[in-house]
Amino acid sequence: MDPLTTFIDENRARFVDELSAWVRIPSISSDSRRAADVRASAEHLADHLRSFEPSRVEIWPTAGHPAVFAEWSEAPEGAPTLLVYGHHDVQPVDPLGAWTSPPFEPQVRDNRLWGRGVVDDKGQVYIHAKAIESYRRTGTPLPIRLKMIVEGEEEVGSPNLDALMQDHADALSTDFVCVSDTAMFGRGLPSLCVGLRGLAYLEAFVEGPALDLHSGSFGGGVLNPVLELARMLAALHDSQGRVAVPGFYDDVVALTPGERRALQELPFDEAEWLKSTGAPRTWGEAGYSTLERIWARPTLDCCGMAGGFQGEGAKTIIPARASAKIACRLVPNQEPDDIVRKVTEHLTRIARPGVRLRVKSHSGGRPYLSPTDHPIYEVAKRAFSRAFGKPTIFIREGGSIPFVRTIADATGKPCLLMGFGQPDENSHAPNEWLDLDNYHLGIKSAAYLYDEIGRMTSGSEGESG
Repeated sequence: MDPLTTFIDENRARFVDELSAWVRIPSISSDSRRAADVRASAEHLADHLRSFEPSRVEIWPTAGHPAVFAEWSEAPEGAPTLLVYGHHDVQPVDPLGAWTSPPFEPQVRDNRLWGRGVVDDKGQVYIHAKAIESYRRTGTPLPIRLKMIVEGEEEVGSPNLDALMQDHADALSTDFVCVSDTAMFGRGLPSLCVGLRGLAYLEAFVEGPALDLHSGSFGGGVLNPVLELARMLAALHDSQGRVAVPGFYDDVVALTPGERRALQELPFDEAEWLKSTGAPRTWGEAGYSTLERIWARPTLDCCGMAGGFQGEGAKTIIPARASAKIACRLVPNQEPDDIVRKVTEHLTRIARPGVRLRVKSHSGGRPYLSPTDHPIYEVAKRAFSRAFGKPTIFIREGGSIPFVRTIADATGKPCLLMGFGQPDENSHAPNEWLDLDNYHLGIKSAAYLYDEIGRMTSGSEGESG
């Protein structure tokens, strides 16, 4: 592995420059005006991967945004196959004024690369791309068969991913899956994520009068949709922080005593974590620690509200309508459709007759819990530790990656969640950043992962799980 490691070290600056070039493409999948940019992002990645002499590179169209598929298949017969997943679409940048530097003009400051998508997920995709490049440029044979699928719709809930996987089932066949779209537990601390929460996202619309009304002439005579919606949202939790929707917790798999002990033993600095949020204190479901709440308990949050006059100065009206976006993070064995139904039924019950309620379901995804007794997890721990020089720990992640559960169910294969971000990297907020040491050591980790998987004996380890 010496030539490989040397090459990675010698090309550290170039790898950052080439990632920056990709980040400049504003591939915001939720913005219909950016559809051409999402397409350009896919083409940029496909062209870049072609320079590493793959067996195959294709752009796969969907009903929405395109995905990129690439394959390197010259490994010896019987070598394991690893499918690497990532996404090239990014989050919106609002509020733009909160950015220190323009989101699509990446800059290096304080050993960090700043820009939208640098860590979620373009930087983590390039970690694998650069590991593959390092094998190819040094003439080091790839010890395994490698495939990459990089979709363009993760940030909008992967609505066309199931169909894409069905249409390309043969191409996506694999022994193992690696997803690099998660964070490490702390700086320089190699961490394998073994659990992801799912997601149920919905939008509630409350309508009252046919048009905005003068609050002096009509105030006190009709129900105000903004006030009614605020009352309904406040009724979604009890005073102990539990979700008050009937049946919300029916299918939740509780943490075992051993799992709770394992979380307690992690080097979690709650004061430092709280400082990174800027909030005055922690809050959440009574009876659980902060890590348990954000990793292993379900939640319901209002992500945004709209209604009424928002301009400068005063305008005395009773708004005709109001709306709220609601996100529920789910844990095993909750199902997105079931949670949307229960939340909708509860909102319908508590809405008063003076307004009309409509609920729209948006994106969703199922939770995932890794089979950590599978041998691939020890293999990944060795690879991570080789690069970082520290023992690898197991953690969970509060976010959602719909692909993970989708591919796990479709293939019956374990998914490695081998991420290189940081918990405070602002991946969905202004001033997103990527730690450049993590980027560099991540490339080594990916290269070592391929080597370690190649050392696995074919048969028992490759077929279990």
